[in-house]
Amino acid sequence: MTGVTRIRSSKDLARLRGTAQEARRRYRKRVTICNGTGCRACGGLDVTAAFRSELARKGLTDVVQVMPTGCQGYCQRGPIVVVDPPGVFYQRVTAEDVPTVVASTLEADEVVEKLLYTDPLTGEHVPLEKDIRFYAGQQRIVFALNGEIEPSSIDDYIGMGGYEALAKALEDMSPEQIIQEVTDAGLRGRGGAGFPTGVKWRFVREAATFPKYVICNGDEGDPGAFMDRSLLEATPHSVLEGMLIAGYAMGASEAYIYVRAEYPLAIEHVGKALADASTLGLLGEDILGTGLSFHVHIKEGAGAFVCGEETALITSIEGRRGTPRPRPPFPAQSGLFGKPTNINNVETFANVPPIILNGAAWYAGMGTEKSKGTKIFSLTGKVQNNGLVEVPMGTTLRQVIFEIGGGMHEGRDFKAAQMGGPSGGCVPAKHLDLPIDYESLQSIGAIMGSGGLVVMDDRTCMVDVARFFLAFTMSESCGKCVPCRIGTKQMHDTLDGFTRGEGSVDDLTQLEALAQNVKRGSLCGLGQTAPNPVLSTIMHFREEYEAHIVEKRCPAGVCKALLSFRIDSEKCVGCMACAKVCPVNAITGEKKQPHTIDPTLCIKCGQCFEKCKFDAVLRG
Repeated sequence: MTGVTRIRSSKDLARLRGTAQEARRRYRKRVTICNGTGCRACGGLDVTAAFRSELARKGLTDVVQVMPTGCQGYCQRGPIVVVDPPGVFYQRVTAEDVPTVVASTLEADEVVEKLLYTDPLTGEHVPLEKDIRFYAGQQRIVFALNGEIEPSSIDDYIGMGGYEALAKALEDMSPEQIIQEVTDAGLRGRGGAGFPTGVKWRFVREAATFPKYVICNGDEGDPGAFMDRSLLEATPHSVLEGMLIAGYAMGASEAYIYVRAEYPLAIEHVGKALADASTLGLLGEDILGTGLSFHVHIKEGAGAFVCGEETALITSIEGRRGTPRPRPPFPAQSGLFGKPTNINNVETFANVPPIILNGAAWYAGMGTEKSKGTKIFSLTGKVQNNGLVEVPMGTTLRQVIFEIGGGMHEGRDFKAAQMGGPSGGCVPAKHLDLPIDYESLQSIGAIMGSGGLVVMDDRTCMVDVARFFLAFTMSESCGKCVPCRIGTKQMHDTLDGFTRGEGSVDDLTQLEALAQNVKRGSLCGLGQTAPNPVLSTIMHFREEYEAHIVEKRCPAGVCKALLSFRIDSEKCVGCMACAKVCPVNAITGEKKQPHTIDPTLCIKCGQCFEKCKFDAVLRG
């Protein structure tokens, strides 16, 4: 931080902003290196250290700024390095590449060809970040600063306009005006349910009991989802600023950020943000000289998926085992320690500062009639480009997967996308052009959820997918209510039988009925949404279920109990490739002669099928 000891007014904030901006302008170039969890795992810290060392060796530290940033989104290409200006994008950079980048790009303004991104559709190198298909198709509002600031620097955040929305809210707006602005913007909860944020805030504002609490739900438990983690790692102050505005609007003076303990970097950066904001007077007593008091605590969660449900999360903060409770009363009336409580997730709070700064009309101008703004998705699975994607609500699945995502991996056919994590549903190919918004997804048996988007190709068995997600929710059930505790187990056992060719069409009918009963009878959102993968896959892929049950066949060739392998003697050329990879020596035959598979020895690993170049190995 700068030498400023305390910000006592918006004028002090503006002066600090000017100082921070001047500090950025003194550099001729800036090198940003992704230091998010994903890029760190690939050597991002070593790359950062190498740049600092090489620039010091060449005497360039006064003209080139090295800035470690949070997640820049394109996770599979890390470590990512961007040289600005002009915005040259380098991928999968190693410490050994750094001297070449310094000599070529920073000293000679030339690009290093081998480190450039290659577009999988055109095969051409793309030097500039803004021209890369993955980034060009996005509209970044919440993620706007992810690759622009150092996460642990409050000066960087303030220099890029941070806490300006808080100053505007405290000095120019009443609590009622703030709530109305958020309501008019159409912001809905980004944690999954999509409840209108302004309405939620108003409930707490109108509650007569004090004290009141604000909780940020960072318990991101969906497999394959990492949006909230990346926001907390990259721009913790944006979330904190949103919480401060929310606290002022609702009359709350104390808050908790609930983060799962498996996110150590997020916890570290949030802790640093709280400490720095407190030092500057942006947290604590008499914030910006307005009399507002607001204190924030970190609560580390133990990784229970059920604690993503708000009443279970509250119970966990109170120091008890995280289990849900019946509603009503709702948290807005009786939440943490029996007091009025508002809970929003990380992404929801991060949307608040830009809404206050730019106005409700600006925000409502993005998205659809009922789903406003942008949404962040973690795009994973069998797609060319994996990473974090922020797009306006109403963007189609086809645009996300085939334009931003670059299409299917290995040229396979798209089969389905699981949206909303284990509580979500599968969207089949016939709905690729459906706009991604809350109502559209619900109409086909899926949900927005927190933003997990897992892409599956034609080699995916939908019965096995349903079983996989149900196994997760079954194991994460707290066991408090019978429909969830027993119902998810019964559904999983039925699906497990289907993957072995067991059961009947009547069992499929009973599975649907059981799933509906679990939805209706479960106490909390975990049990109420656990059947979604089952119901959506039956809705869209019933013929695949029937193939398992009636024909004793897995069309995707995934369920081992239903597989058999044989060799077509007319196609086999005796190359022996299959025999060499068979781990149990089940394949025999002379060189250049047709081979055979002994079914009594075959363990159905499928390696022979994958290895054969002549399509001679048949799977059925």
